[in-house]
Amino acid sequence: MTPISKDERLWAMIAHLSAFAMYATGIGHILGPLIIWLWKRDGNPFVAEQAREALNFQISFTIYVAAAVALCLTVVGLVIGVPALWALPVFQIVCIIIAAIKANDGVHFRYPLTLRLIK
Repeated sequence: MTPISKDERLWAMIAHLSAFAMYATGIGHILGPLIIWLWKRDGNPFVAEQAREALNFQISFTIYVAAAVALCLTVVGLVIGVPALWALPVFQIVCIIIAAIKANDGVHFRYPLTLRLIK
């Protein structure tokens, strides 16, 4: 197995960190990893794997936020939905930072609670 180059580790880290674009654009958390995955998937297996993992996590995050918002529309769901809307962004930020650090170290990181929809 060939060692993971510094360039590949950098692009993998950027794939994870690109999700922070959500806080500027609203949709960048999906577009950033998607663009890197589409661009680098053929020649860089480590970058492709990490960008795909980041993309799957951000899609899962979007689904979880949508579910929390839907829960907020019910009286009983307010007990779960509102705290979830506070906790989900914190969980997302912590996971992105950990993933970026691991990718920069050349570790194959897998996000927790991720629906792996893109294979």
